[in-house]
Amino acid sequence: MRLQNKVAIITGAASGIGNAIAKKYAAEGAKVVIADLDSDHAELAAKSLREEGHEAMSVVMDVTNEDQVNKGVEKVVAAYDKVDVLVSNAGIQVISPVESLPLADWKRMLAIHLDGAFLTTRACLKYMYKQNSGSIIYMGSVHSKEASLLKAPYVTAKHGLIGLCKVVAKEGIKHNVRANVICPGFVRTPLVDKQIPEQAKDLGISEDDVVKKIMLKDTIDGEFTTAEDVAEIALLFASFDSNALTGQSLLVSHGWFMQ
Repeated sequence: MRLQNKVAIITGAASGIGNAIAKKYAAEGAKVVIADLDSDHAELAAKSLREEGHEAMSVVMDVTNEDQVNKGVEKVVAAYDKVDVLVSNAGIQVISPVESLPLADWKRMLAIHLDGAFLTTRACLKYMYKQNSGSIIYMGSVHSKEASLLKAPYVTAKHGLIGLCKVVAKEGIKHNVRANVICPGFVRTPLVDKQIPEQAKDLGISEDDVVKKIMLKDTIDGEFTTAEDVAEIALLFASFDSNALTGQSLLVSHGWFMQ
């Protein structure tokens, strides 16, 4: 198994893409930490993995809270003695044109996506540097490369993760710590399902047109990316055996954006 005895912290892992990654890592032998703001669902997700014979624990974590992040990572190290992989996945979405976007929504989006990535990275690097190994994986988006209507703070945050990743990759290499970004297309999660009626209302089109003419119009086959597709890339980044693959962003989007 490719992650045998590796300790992996995955934020926002109680559901959606984070949960798919947690399941993939557990199947590959990792000790999985479900870090999530929702304590009940986080523990249910961890319990489900344990019932399947995997090793897993839950940690309550608001990724924008410095003290909670630090204590959460300390709890993991107390239980497992190390941290091998961080998947910074927690995120939200706000749909609004720039001219009517509340400043509070702008700040909340950047805090969760960027402050959260920074705080969890810093907390894990402390231990990764000591053990001289580690892999940090940021959940970007096609919006790390491209822009869409109504998503100014999301696009800004996802672009920002590319910059953070590159710096962490350069600083971490002397400690054998890699950093990479996964850039999915639209994945049919509750977060995306919530956007469909919101965009339909703001753009004055049908929900079907949002899917076909907005979300999937630039894919090569009109298909959604799946959480399992993303989990496969997360496994690649976590299990790669050398420092050859670092500071990179990999798109998994049915060809929506090509480079």
